[in-house]
Amino acid sequence: MPALGALVAEPLFLLADAAIVGRLGTTPLGGLGVAAQALSALVNVSIFLAYGTTAAVARQLGAGNRQAAIRQGIDGIWLAGAIGIVVIAFGLPLAGPIVHAFGATAAVTGQAVTYLRISLLGAPAMLAVLAGTGILRGLQDTRTPLIVSVTANVVNVVLNATFVLGLRFGIAGSAWGTVIAQNCAAIAYLTMVALGARRAGVGFGIDLAGIKVAARTGAALVIRTLALQAVLIAATSIAARQGDVAIAAHQVAFRLWNLLALALDAIAIAAQAITGKYLGAGDIAGTRAATRLMIRWGAGCGAVFCLLVLAARPWLPALFSAAPPVAHLLLVVLLVVAIEQPVAGVVFVLDGVLIGAGDQNYLAVAGLLATAIFGLGAAIDVLSGAGLLGLWIAISAWLAARFVTLTWRAHGSRWLVTGAVRK
Repeated sequence: MPALGALVAEPLFLLADAAIVGRLGTTPLGGLGVAAQALSALVNVSIFLAYGTTAAVARQLGAGNRQAAIRQGIDGIWLAGAIGIVVIAFGLPLAGPIVHAFGATAAVTGQAVTYLRISLLGAPAMLAVLAGTGILRGLQDTRTPLIVSVTANVVNVVLNATFVLGLRFGIAGSAWGTVIAQNCAAIAYLTMVALGARRAGVGFGIDLAGIKVAARTGAALVIRTLALQAVLIAATSIAARQGDVAIAAHQVAFRLWNLLALALDAIAIAAQAITGKYLGAGDIAGTRAATRLMIRWGAGCGAVFCLLVLAARPWLPALFSAAPPVAHLLLVVLLVVAIEQPVAGVVFVLDGVLIGAGDQNYLAVAGLLATAIFGLGAAIDVLSGAGLLGLWIAISAWLAARFVTLTWRAHGSRWLVTGAVRK
């Protein structure tokens, strides 16, 4: 439950950001959608800093090696800082070309470039938060990330409302508010990890060997994440090329989809921590039992979310001040979003189970296969002119492919490797 609160807090406040920027008009809202997707691709490729760290720390904890668990987490934080600097160095000069690649109109592109250039300054903080969150989750603490997430995002919404609506800084105000909130969250995590390391007698200095191990371990997860990001980027690019109305509707639909995905990911986060700890302790029976229970939770929550989206669907366009053409298209797409939820619930849970087991190599291959399925569906959409509805059907095919590959793996036993370190 604390993991659920932490995960849904951010997309809820991002929805608030979209509602605030949406009051500036369709063009800034579309620009926010393109820039947010570009930033997500640049930063979330390093999601292994949270996921890989959670699994590695949990395994060491299950094996009774708490000091080694904390040390692995600290290595992840140093790696996060290095990657963040690289993201800024490459992202700032390439912000224009990155946004132009989405193919949006000139007006939307201009808004997106402004937002992206400012938001990139928060990249090191964003990655440090990922690593810090992974450490605490691996240590079976999901309450502290909840507190930090809610506090940082409340600050984010207040700053965005002040800068955008009060001081009228436009979309740049939204970006600056987010950067400030992210840095506050990073400082909080770094302080907590440093204090915990001191209590455990673990140094906070740089360990190059440990950083190399963390980077090598995360390589397969990077491939898996790149495959996922390729789908999301391609979807945004295709929607942007369909016009301002399509990208604005897609932006809102994707924000809602992401909110539901992260809510379902609460069970996946539990799966990462619990699976890693059980396998670290050599408890295969416990791992199997927890997996079956979490699959039932995932499917059940997905069914509930389906019903909630269908019930809220008539009122959602007005929440984002959507223009009539955007509202009409959004209502159609939300039907697909609702139907996807039960399948998505099982997919996200099993993704978490296999990450917790350290089965990154399989996840990388499965991710590439599912991306190929999406590519086929997206090509059919573009060639047939099916529009935004066809694009979201292609996203559904991608989820179905992930469902098949992950359930097949979970029924086997090759992912059930025990011990402090997966060989």
